[in-house]
Amino acid sequence: QVQLVESGGGLVQAGDSLRLSCGASGITFSNYAMGWFRQAPGKEREFVAAINLRSDNTRYADSVKGRFTISRDKAKNTMYLQMNNLKPEDTAVYYCAAKWDYSGNVYGKEQEYRYWGQGTQVTVSS
Repeated sequence: QVQLVESGGGLVQAGDSLRLSCGASGITFSNYAMGWFRQAPGKEREFVAAINLRSDNTRYADSVKGRFTISRDKAKNTMYLQMNNLKPEDTAVYYCAAKWDYSGNVYGKEQEYRYWGQGTQVTVSS
């Protein structure tokens, strides 16, 4: 049974930092491209960041470039999202997602991912 479990969300002030984690089980982690998405109240889910299976290629949404960093630890079957200089507009439920892959590509579209976590809430106050 595949499980992706996000953690690390919370309530912070603008300018603060948070690190989200996504623990994966039931999959061979090194065979999966991974991504982070988020959904703010009243809005559709949107792409945040993605990392390929070898950790040598990443992609970011323009809104988070320079502030967020995606990474993964193969030994821990865990992906991370380091979020710095948080803004109120970063408030959302953050989801991690996994896509089986062999090409080494990164993926930015929601429909490309097979497995999803339950989400973790990030709230940034002004």
